[in-house]
Amino acid sequence: MENKKQKQTLPFQGKSSGKTPKFNISWIYGIIILVLIGSYFMNDTLPAKDIPYSTFQNYVNQGLVEKIDVYSSKNSVEATIKEKAVKTVFGKNADVYEKDRRVSVRIPSVEEFSKFINSSKDSKVYLGVVDYKLSRDYVELFLYSILPFLLLILFFVFMNRRISGQMGGGAGGIFNVGKSKAQVFEKGNTTNKTTFKDVAGLAEAKQEIEEIVSFLKNPSKYTELGGKIPKGALLVGPPGTGKTLLAKAVAGEADVPFFSMSGSDFVEMFVGVGASRVRDLFRQAKEKSPCIIFIDEIDAVGRARGKNPNMGSNDERENTLNQLLTEMDGFGSNSGVIILAATNRADILDKALLRAGRFDRQIHVDLPDVHERKQIFNVHLRPIKINETVDVNFLAKQTPGFSGADIANVCNEAALIAARKNKSFVEKQDFLDAVDRIVGGLEKKTKITTISEKKSIAYHEAGHATISWMLEHANPLVKVTIVPRGEALGAAWYLPEERQLTNREHILDEMCSTLGGRAAEEVFMNQNSTGAINDLERVTKRAYAMVAYFGMSQKLPNMSYFDSTGNSDYGFTKPYSEKTAELIDEEAKDIVATEYKRAKKILTDNAKQHNELAELLIEREVIFAEDLERIFGKRPWTSRNDELMAQNSNYMSDIDTEKTAEIPVDLPTKEPDKNEKE
Repeated sequence: MENKKQKQTLPFQGKSSGKTPKFNISWIYGIIILVLIGSYFMNDTLPAKDIPYSTFQNYVNQGLVEKIDVYSSKNSVEATIKEKAVKTVFGKNADVYEKDRRVSVRIPSVEEFSKFINSSKDSKVYLGVVDYKLSRDYVELFLYSILPFLLLILFFVFMNRRISGQMGGGAGGIFNVGKSKAQVFEKGNTTNKTTFKDVAGLAEAKQEIEEIVSFLKNPSKYTELGGKIPKGALLVGPPGTGKTLLAKAVAGEADVPFFSMSGSDFVEMFVGVGASRVRDLFRQAKEKSPCIIFIDEIDAVGRARGKNPNMGSNDERENTLNQLLTEMDGFGSNSGVIILAATNRADILDKALLRAGRFDRQIHVDLPDVHERKQIFNVHLRPIKINETVDVNFLAKQTPGFSGADIANVCNEAALIAARKNKSFVEKQDFLDAVDRIVGGLEKKTKITTISEKKSIAYHEAGHATISWMLEHANPLVKVTIVPRGEALGAAWYLPEERQLTNREHILDEMCSTLGGRAAEEVFMNQNSTGAINDLERVTKRAYAMVAYFGMSQKLPNMSYFDSTGNSDYGFTKPYSEKTAELIDEEAKDIVATEYKRAKKILTDNAKQHNELAELLIEREVIFAEDLERIFGKRPWTSRNDELMAQNSNYMSDIDTEKTAEIPVDLPTKEPDKNEKE
C-alpha cells in the first residue's frame, strides 16, 4: 500500500517540479558579466612589470633574459627573467614576482625589435627563445571580436519577443504583426456562456439582437422570401448600459463562431499593420462563416476622416478605416458574416461607416427606466444574501439615471458595506448607504466645522428641502444631510422625475428649488456664502438653455440656437448677433431674478416650518422625507414614478389574467357515482 501511495504521488511531484521559469533577456547579460568576472579571477598569473624599452635592452645585453614572447598585434614584448637575476630586476618586489618573473615592454615596432634581437644573437649576448604570437588577451579578443555580434543577435531576439508579446505576433514574432488579434469563441464554446436571460431590461435592443441570432440559425426562413441578411448592427448608448453584455449574450446564444476584439487592437506603430489585421480578420471570418464579428469601441478606428489631417501626413488610422469599409462592402450579402460594433460616440463616426449596406441597423441602448432597473436589480441580487427589508421596487425608484453597470456597483458596494459591519444579510440600509457612497462620496465626519458654519449649512439645505416640498413640479425629496460628503459640505437627495417631456413649469419649479439654499441664507441669516456656487451654476445654465435652446423666452419665443449635429456647417462661432446676445443675457437674468424672488416669498410664508426643519437638521444631521411630511404635511401630488409603477403592475396583472384564461380547463368525463346521484 505504501508503494502504491508513493507511485500515485510521483506524477504530481514530477508535474510541480517540471515547471520552468519564463525566459528573461537579463539572464544573458548576467551570464556574460559572470563569465568576465570569473575569467578575471581564475587567471592566477600576476601582471608583468612594465619597464622601458631602453631598460629592456640593457637586461638583454647583460644576459638577464631567459625567454621572449613578442605580440605583434599589440607591439609589445613579455620577457621571462632568469632566476638568478630576480633580485637585480625586481628589487624589493622580488618575492612578489618570483613565481612568473615576467616583465612587459612596449616596443617601437616588430621590425625594429627584430633587428635588435638579431644583433644580440649575432654577438651571442642573447641565446634564448624568441616566440612571435598574435595575442594572448583572450578576454579582449572576445570583447572586440565576438561580443558585438553576440549582442546584435541577442538584441534582435529580444525585440522579436517583445514585439510578438505586445502585438500578438505569435510564433512568427514580428513577421506575424499583421495577423488579427481577435479572440475566437468556437462553436459550442461554454467558457463564455452569457445568454439573453442574463440581460435584464433593454427589451427593444434584445429583440433586434435576437433577430440577428435567428438569421444565423435559420437563414432560409428569411432568404426564401427575397430578404437579405443584414451585414452589421451598431450598438449605440451611454457607457455602462450593457452594449458589450448584449454582444456576449449573442456569443452565448448563437451557435456559431464569434470573433471579439477592440477597435484599438487595429492601431499599431507600424504602417499598414491595422489594414493588414482587418484583412486577416475578415479572411478568418469567411472561412468560418456563418459567424459574428464584434468590434468594441469602434470609434478608435471609425472616427470621421478629415477632421484631424495631422499636418498632412499619412494617417494610419484612416488607412485602417478605409480597409474596414472595403471589407464590409466586399463580401457577399448572404455569406453569413455579421458585424456587431459598440460605441458611445456615434456622433464622431465616419458617415461612410454608418450608411446602409455596412451597418444596416443602429440599435440604441439607452439608460434603463424604473421598470428596467427593477429587472436589472433582480439579476444582480441573485448571488447576494438579502433579507425581507430589501424592496426591489424601492431600490429601482432610488436609482434614477443609473446604468446597468451602476446598479451592479450598488449591489456589490452594499454587500461590502454589510460585510464590513459583520452582518449575516444585506439589508435595505446597506443599499441606501451604497447609493449615497456612489452619488455623494465618502462621509467626512472628521471635517471640523464651527457652530456658525453648521447653522449656515443647515439653513441652506433646509431651504432646498422646503421649496421642493411646496412646489408641484419639483423633484420629490428623499433625505437631507449636513454631513460633508466628497467636496460638498451638505447635500439633499431627490428622486428626479424621469419625464419624457419637460414643460416650462417643470424647469421653473426646479430652478426655484435650486435657488432655495441661497434664498434661505439671505432671508433668515442675512448673508451670502460661497456654498451656493454649484446651485448658481446649474440655475444659470438652465436659464440660458430656456432662452437660447428651448425657445421658452417671452422676447425670443420659438427660437433655438442649438446645433444637434455638432458639425458647425457654416463655420459660425455663434449663430446670432451681438444684439441678440444681449437680449439672451437680459432674458436669462430676468428668469433667475423672478425665481429667486419667488423662492424668498415661499420661505417667508413658511418661515416657522423652515426654522423647525433647520433646527432638527442641526440636531440630527440627517433627516428624511417622513420628517418633512410631519412638519409640512403630506404632498398633494402623486409622483410620476409611483404612477408608472402602478400602471406597470396593472399591466402585468392583465397579462397574467389573459394567460390564465387561455389555459383549457379539462372537465371530468367519468360517470357520477351512484351516491352522488342520490
